[in-house]
Amino acid sequence: MSDSATMEFSAETKTIGDQIAGLTLKQAKELSDYLKAQYGIEPAAGGAVVMAAPGGPVGGAAAAAEKTEFDVVLANAGDKKLEVVKVVKNITGASLMDAKKMVEGAPVTVKGGVSKDEAAKIKSEIEAAGGVVELK
Repeated sequence: MSDSATMEFSAETKTIGDQIAGLTLKQAKELSDYLKAQYGIEPAAGGAVVMAAPGGPVGGAAAAAEKTEFDVVLANAGDKKLEVVKVVKNITGASLMDAKKMVEGAPVTVKGGVSKDEAAKIKSEIEAAGGVVELK
């Protein structure tokens, strides 16, 4: 059916779909990890389609599995912690004390749900200051 206006969905399907669409990036990642661990469902190579293992159920997690948003995670502050704190402060808009706590608590998500380009920019800024960054 290509005409979505004529499609009908059960109340249960609508509820599940609305819940998935309302997930934060962290919750979507957690759901993705759960579906992979429990049912063998994981994103395909492009990340746009959810594939089920043989005999596994196909869920409504396709929206959660798309990789259009990234989390920038500070894995390690490196040797120049003060420089990394300054960069994290500028990126997050946090106070100097809060930025320091974030850096000292590494690994920590500096910014979540950003585009690939923005994530790469943030990663390069933190790495230039001496930090180690992972994109998830």
